[in-house]
Amino acid sequence: MLRLTHGGAVWMMVAVTLMWATAGVVTRHLTQAHSFEITFWRSLFTLLALLVILPLWRGRAVFSQIWRGGRALWISGICWTVMFTAFMVALTLASTASVLVTMALGPLFTALAARIFIGHRLPVRTWLAIVVAGLGIAWMYGTQLMQGGAAGGSLLGTLVALCVPLAGATNWTVVQHAHAKGHDIDLVPAVLIGAALSALFTLPFALPFQANAHDLGLLAFLGVFQLAIPCVLSVLCARVLKAPEVALLALLEVIFGIALAWLGAGETPAPSVLTGGALVIGALVFNELLALRGRRTAAADSALPSAH
Repeated sequence: MLRLTHGGAVWMMVAVTLMWATAGVVTRHLTQAHSFEITFWRSLFTLLALLVILPLWRGRAVFSQIWRGGRALWISGICWTVMFTAFMVALTLASTASVLVTMALGPLFTALAARIFIGHRLPVRTWLAIVVAGLGIAWMYGTQLMQGGAAGGSLLGTLVALCVPLAGATNWTVVQHAHAKGHDIDLVPAVLIGAALSALFTLPFALPFQANAHDLGLLAFLGVFQLAIPCVLSVLCARVLKAPEVALLALLEVIFGIALAWLGAGETPAPSVLTGGALVIGALVFNELLALRGRRTAAADSALPSAH
């Protein structure tokens, strides 16, 4: 078992976000494959990669966990299915920047879901971040609505992308609810379920296949190196890093993704996306930095000797 130091986990998480961020630029270089076919092949290659990686990493027992995981595990797997499918479909309809900025709302949706369904109290800083991020998204979506015409596809794409953070928040809520009842969900087999269901669901819509050898090579890269491997590495990082640290580092995907699509595919982000994205990312950074600072302060206080 790989043992990570804190610094090693930070750098590994940076590498993970860079791998995640390649989806947009690679998708722009596909020549024949269409939206659902793209999703099908990526999910299939992810499934095949995980079928090799997981037994080597966790042993064959990982497969038996799928059948013994219960309803919560399968709900988590369905959430992963939605995330895998909606992300790639959204990339074929909207700009990389719009999709990534919309996906960045995940931590705030998760906080709201925790407040509504689990009863977690949200600090003022999180409510403020939700308001500011909401203004950023409203600006980005509102501009696309006012433009109309060619922006209609982009708006549809960003709406599809909205399914990703919503499914992510649902996934986290289900996992936390199960944990509260003493049933821990292993996210590794849940990811495997998600990849399998995504490939199965999109297969009818992917036919007839149009991808050529060039496209299949790029889609195999997405399945293995953009999704399967970084998903496994992110699980390792999450065992070492605190939740605010993971959330902050994950935001690098937005920056890396926009930059790679800009440099590698000539996809210049719209000013409205940059403005709205700056508000969203700024709100998230502010919220997570304060959360991390609060945890460190609490840890330091608990380490002080008590006066007896």
